[in-house]
Amino acid sequence: MMSDTPDGLDALQECLGYRFNNPALLVRALTHPSYLQQCPDADGHNQRLEFLGDAVLGLVLAEHLWETFPQEREGTLTRHRAALARGDRLAEVARSLGLPDHLRLSDAEAANNGRGRQSILEDALEAVIGAIYLDGGHTAARVCVPLWYGDIERHLSEVAEEHNPKGRLQERLQPALGNDAIHYEVTEESGPDHRKAFTVCVRVNGEVCGTGRGASKKEAEEAAARAALEQMDG
Repeated sequence: MMSDTPDGLDALQECLGYRFNNPALLVRALTHPSYLQQCPDADGHNQRLEFLGDAVLGLVLAEHLWETFPQEREGTLTRHRAALARGDRLAEVARSLGLPDHLRLSDAEAANNGRGRQSILEDALEAVIGAIYLDGGHTAARVCVPLWYGDIERHLSEVAEEHNPKGRLQERLQPALGNDAIHYEVTEESGPDHRKAFTVCVRVNGEVCGTGRGASKKEAEEAAARAALEQMDG
């Protein structure tokens, strides 16, 4: 459970590169809805801030990409923004900032690996962005968010390599096995309609070579292809 001590907030704000005028906004951004089930007197959870932060993140990334890549066309900029705003990338940024250690979760959620769950980390990061926007305005968010990503050009280059594992798997196997050797199969669907989770296996000539999970079939297929590539390289 998150510490409410000033020292705890100070350490986190140091990592964020932003000091809140109203620290209660940061506390709320880190409060998962499950926490209120256990502590109903807590001052709200982070879902509304997440909604706001999602929009702010999109605008901040669009502005930064517009300035960083002055010659790129709209389609390329849109793909770059989508790559930077993917759930796994946001969770990675959240971990780098130390958000998992500061989340306020119910004991049950914490025991169920809540601090490691991508969806919770993604939501918390967007909520923190929303909180920074409310506390310091657009300028504060515009300064902080790109810093969290580090070298965005290098990051996008790495993402481009990772982002198309299905293509890389096809390129590796096609010369020897032809175009029709690879098939993807959904083996499980779980969760409510608004937050589905899919499990997909990739078969090569009928043999399962990798399995992956994701919030969409496409994401799960990419994870399965990535698993197959890792197995081949291992």
